[in-house]
Amino acid sequence: MAGKVVLVGGGPGALDLLTLRAVRELERADVIVADRLGPRDELGSLDLSARIIDVGKSPHHHPVPQDEINATLVREARAGRYVVRLKGGDPYLLGRGGEEYLHCRAHDIEVDVVPGVTSAVSAPLAGGIPVTHRGVSAGVLVLSGHDDLSLPALAAWPHTIVVLMGMGRLAELAAGLVDAGKSPATPAGVVHRAWTPAQRVVKATLADIAARCAEHGIGNPSVIVIGDVVDALGDEQIAALSHNIEGERA
Repeated sequence: MAGKVVLVGGGPGALDLLTLRAVRELERADVIVADRLGPRDELGSLDLSARIIDVGKSPHHHPVPQDEINATLVREARAGRYVVRLKGGDPYLLGRGGEEYLHCRAHDIEVDVVPGVTSAVSAPLAGGIPVTHRGVSAGVLVLSGHDDLSLPALAAWPHTIVVLMGMGRLAELAAGLVDAGKSPATPAGVVHRAWTPAQRVVKATLADIAARCAEHGIGNPSVIVIGDVVDALGDEQIAALSHNIEGERA
């Protein structure tokens, strides 16, 4: 009898930011097919009996191609197993969850989806940055740094820009936005390893954010935020949140 696949959003990486439904699904699983990002390192504190299959990707290194991940989900479910596909963030926000859903359904595998806390919102929050703020920004545009972007359209966007998976192109993106008409004085921020003890926050302007990140050795995984919201709450909020994160992990 065929099993089932559940696409579970694991949030930004902290175990206590998993939803209750996500925890229930993980504890029910026979097999967990896990990404690199998400709360993988802390799964040992849950009551799990599942076999874990590592399919994690890192920048420019995809040891398990997407086609193979899709095939793994179908193979394990066809063997009658309850399969949890654990993803960082939310399955349907730049997480290829839609591709995996369609592949499983095309092979008559039952699929459920559990939403997760996306890093597009939670990482800026961890860095003291609200993605919207009354009187400052009434909207947010979330983009993948891996894709080709229309820089003139982005430069004209009057609200917040959040870029995921974009650190490898940060200098190119910032310079391109300035060349396309965005003010070089536009506030910009980068939140590295949000909600972990290794979290670091760099705030600068669009003109110098890439140089500041290079100076501080900030790379992936990080979330880039561009817009006036970066300075909306001030550095006091960053200090307070960082203290809370360190206290939770102590």
